[in-house]
Amino acid sequence: MDIARPDIKKRKKRQLFVWAGIGVVVLAVAAVAVSRLKPAAPTVDRSTIWTDTVKRGPMVRQVRGSTGTLVPREDSIELIPAQTDATVVRIRVLPGAQVTPNTILMDLADPQLEQQVLNARLALKAAQADYKSLQATLESTLMDKKTAAAQVHADYTQDQLQAQTDKALYDLGVISGLAYNKSKNTADQLNTQHDLSKQQLDVNQKAIEIQLASAQTKIDQAKALLDLYQKQSAALEVRSTISGTLAPLATPVQVGQHVTAGTSIAQVIQRDKLKAALQIAETQARDIQVGQPASIDTHNGVIPGHVTRIDPSVVNGTRTVDVDLDGPLPAGAVPQLSVDGTIDLERLTDVLYVGRPALGNENSTLSLFKLDVDGKGATRVPVKVGRASVNSIQVLEGLKEGDTVILSDMSRYDNVDRVRLE
Repeated sequence: MDIARPDIKKRKKRQLFVWAGIGVVVLAVAAVAVSRLKPAAPTVDRSTIWTDTVKRGPMVRQVRGSTGTLVPREDSIELIPAQTDATVVRIRVLPGAQVTPNTILMDLADPQLEQQVLNARLALKAAQADYKSLQATLESTLMDKKTAAAQVHADYTQDQLQAQTDKALYDLGVISGLAYNKSKNTADQLNTQHDLSKQQLDVNQKAIEIQLASAQTKIDQAKALLDLYQKQSAALEVRSTISGTLAPLATPVQVGQHVTAGTSIAQVIQRDKLKAALQIAETQARDIQVGQPASIDTHNGVIPGHVTRIDPSVVNGTRTVDVDLDGPLPAGAVPQLSVDGTIDLERLTDVLYVGRPALGNENSTLSLFKLDVDGKGATRVPVKVGRASVNSIQVLEGLKEGDTVILSDMSRYDNVDRVRLE
């Protein structure tokens, strides 16, 4: 016969509640512990990143101009304008051809200029004829004046002798004082006339010189005008004055085209006198100075050079920096050839430096992953950097010589402080 034991039933129920409570507490503790666990470090493929080791020593600060072109130097361009309004009748040389001094590039025609040359030539002949006619007239007039002056001089000489003779006779008492005074007065009068005739000859001579000089001026003017027209006529055969390459114009001329005076009709460039025009970001151009050394990569050789000009204006976030080339140009170097260039800003001595990270500016604090000693993982560390170059950056704090850091873009791992490398 079974005997009811209600106390045992109650005890079992309490034990069940206790174990259930213990289970709930254990589950709660486990949940809290799991929630506090850090997520596993993500894995990064080692072949997809690039690293560099921190070094100590000299560092050359450079800036790069990745978009540049070769352009002619100012002293290597000959821009040929039309001298008069004319029409292009023949083109003898096309852009790209090599030319030498006196190579005829094209022929122009100007019928009005031909008439002006003829008129100027006739005007010069007329001016020369007028000069000769005036010269003959003036010389004839001067001859008459000289004849009259010679007669006065002869009378003056004769009367002077007569006066001297009469004075001697007067002193001897042969003639009276009245006769002597008359002879003396006549001699004095002719003396005055003689002086006046000489002055008149001098005045006439100067007047002749002035009139002939005026006539000569007209000849010179006519000759200068003829020379001008003849030069303009000769310029209808458009010639180069230097050796070089005939360059294309922004607006090329065509046969039959009418051009006005001053219009550029040809351009010759000396190919051995080119410079590099580099486009430098305005934020990097602030430290560039004239005279700094540079290297220009033409993709067929590297040429040393130096900075000669920094454009003060900013276009699309860049400034143009001109670099004169100090070495010979490689084969195939032509105007408008695309080039790259680097400019040396300064040389830092005995500094910590590392390769320049994909992200990050100079004089800032970067967040980089530093590799573990075993190279199997990397931990994020703050790194204070200073001045930067094209491929390197100065390390101020956060790293020491021999540390290896990841330089590639790690922005996808911004939410973790550690990665594993495989």
